[in-house]
Amino acid sequence: MKYNINGVNLNVLEKGQGSVTLIFLHYFGGSALEWQSVMNALADQYRCLAVDLRGHGDSDAPENGYSVDNMADDIAGLISSLDIQDFALVGHSMSGKVALALAARQPIGLRSLVLVSPSPPVPEPIPDNERQKLLEGHGQRSAAEQTLKNITEAPVSQAVREQIIADDLRTARPAWDAWLLEGSKENISDRMSAISVPVHIIVGTEDRALPPDVQHRLVLPYLKNASFDTIEEAGHLLPWEVPDQLTAFIQKNVNTLVQDKTNVLSL
Repeated sequence: MKYNINGVNLNVLEKGQGSVTLIFLHYFGGSALEWQSVMNALADQYRCLAVDLRGHGDSDAPENGYSVDNMADDIAGLISSLDIQDFALVGHSMSGKVALALAARQPIGLRSLVLVSPSPPVPEPIPDNERQKLLEGHGQRSAAEQTLKNITEAPVSQAVREQIIADDLRTARPAWDAWLLEGSKENISDRMSAISVPVHIIVGTEDRALPPDVQHRLVLPYLKNASFDTIEEAGHLLPWEVPDQLTAFIQKNVNTLVQDKTNVLSL
């Protein structure tokens, strides 16, 4: 399903139903498809929405408008358009920063954040040479294959490998360049004190893109109500690499939302 939000057609995967909605956001160079297995497992309890951010997947790719706040505006607009009342944001890598920016606005109905290897609220520590390689490698299969090798640790099927590569290659150039040159460098740390909901962070122990120490140094110090967990022998793409373990983590940290909602409705 596509929704026109802020003049951009956003592609949204929808599955399940429930009183609480889980809104899944993907990593840089990825798409909503990374959340399919997780959504399938949670759809009997939650309404699940996975969004292709602008310039990614099957969403529109305007020439500009790729700041962290632009992307947060899109998700806020989608929430308003669909009249979502109670929800949790599940952000991965790049979109972890987007989720933090949106949460700092204290949107009505937000109950918690689940962040999977999130990009920090301060500038992301991407080495200059790696940033340049990514800029030069846009749209090249050999570069996409190398990125896949760099950001995964647990084995994935050939079909998953091809989807990860395909998502990388179909990411629009404006979105690609904007994140590497601007979005990843944004500093929104001064807003983090406004986040009042629980934040649950999880990262693979073998994550080479945003290692666990990045969360300890550049994310957790800015959050007043956050937990931190790891998944052993997993890399950066947890939704693709270890969907079952990630599902269990999400369920553990958001199932109280359903219980709270049920208790309120029964009063």
